Amino acid sequence: MAYQRYMGYQYETSPRKIQPEYEPIKEPVRKKKSAYTEKKVNVSKASEANKTKTNTKVKLKAKVVLYIIIGFAILFSISYRNSLITESFNKKEELKGNLATLEKENEQLRVNIENSLNLNNIEQSAKAMLGMQKLDNSQKKYVVLPKEDYMESATEEVVIEEDLSWWDQIIKFLTEPK
Repeated sequence: MAYQRYMGYQYETSPRKIQPEYEPIKEPVRKKKSAYTEKKVNVSKASEANKTKTNTKVKLKAKVVLYIIIGFAILFSISYRNSLITESFNKKEELKGNLATLEKENEQLRVNIENSLNLNNIEQSAKAMLGMQKLDNSQKKYVVLPKEDYMESATEEVVIEEDLSWWDQIIKFLTEPK
């Protein structure tokens, strides 16, 4: 726009007057009132303008403080959540370590038990601790059993009594003759 303003030939010798790019708003002329009422109106308008400015400033500051508090609350909750996750991860790793040591001890005990169950070890401990020895032919005795069947058949009848509920017992008592 500024470029178009200065286009064209200038016929005069005096330089062109630079006009501002904005035009100030002119207030309409008012009727004059008494000096007292005019001051009162001006003071009240000025105080209202100051009040609205201070109210907007206070509201703006309150919003900024509120946003800062909300931001810190969000950061605190994220930090707290991460600390809980880290704590539970450390507990899990500690339990894994305990499990590994217990499994190692269990395997060592299993190997010790298998070594102690060796027949030679059992024989040596029986001889040393209990004074046992192997059988001789003189200590062996043979028993001859007849090849008969000693099984007898049951001659008595087996009666199985069932546990009846109290209602069934009453019905049985009433229905059976004595």
